[in-house]
Amino acid sequence: MALNKRELFLKRRLRVRNKLKSMAHGRLRLSVHRSSKNISVQLIDDVKGVTVAAASSLEKDLGVIGKNNVEAAAKVGSAIAERAKKAGVEECYFDRGGFLFHGKIKALADAAREGGLKF
Repeated sequence: MALNKRELFLKRRLRVRNKLKSMAHGRLRLSVHRSSKNISVQLIDDVKGVTVAAASSLEKDLGVIGKNNVEAAAKVGSAIAERAKKAGVEECYFDRGGFLFHGKIKALADAAREGGLKF
């Protein structure tokens, strides 16, 4: 049974999210979304159902509007780490969704780790 790219992405996203929920233990979720033109990340409290902090390449102060490359992902990662510190968050778990941990997603995670987030 051949699956198209979208179906494979959705299967991978559910597999990753279900595995992470079993290991969550009350920590916040660092959720990443990557489109063809932008990258965004949110720090989500699933218990309360609220977003604690967010960062995106659409923000003017990051200086990477409309760019979706490794440098933009690194800036977004460092921005979310800074905002998480302001919100009093040090630990979270990294929800890459259905995206592979490679390239932009890896650059975002590395920058967030360098900024002080632990996952």
